[in-house]
Amino acid sequence: MPLFMAKKEVFAWLKAGTKTIDVRKGRPRHGEVAIFQSGANNLELSIVKKEIGALTEVITQENFRSIIPIAKHLNDAVDYLQAIYGTKEGVFTAYHLTQMKKR
Repeated sequence: MPLFMAKKEVFAWLKAGTKTIDVRKGRPRHGEVAIFQSGANNLELSIVKKEIGALTEVITQENFRSIIPIAKHLNDAVDYLQAIYGTKEGVFTAYHLTQMKKR
């Protein structure tokens, strides 16, 4: 299970379900469940799909609001992630997420 640190704002989007795709720099991690941590809070989400490519390939006109819910335009989402990672070059992975089913 991949463990991802998340900013408070991002954690809130994930928990509310407004963010359903999480983009991370690097190749995909193994596992079907992602654990997001923000401070003392944890959230487990199922990974239903992974996409790998350049940042401008994994963020598209069709999905940018699922990645950065407050983005008004595609470039807003790219700029948001570029500010976090310091670059938009290299390989990125988009994790498509869904709430875990109750057992």
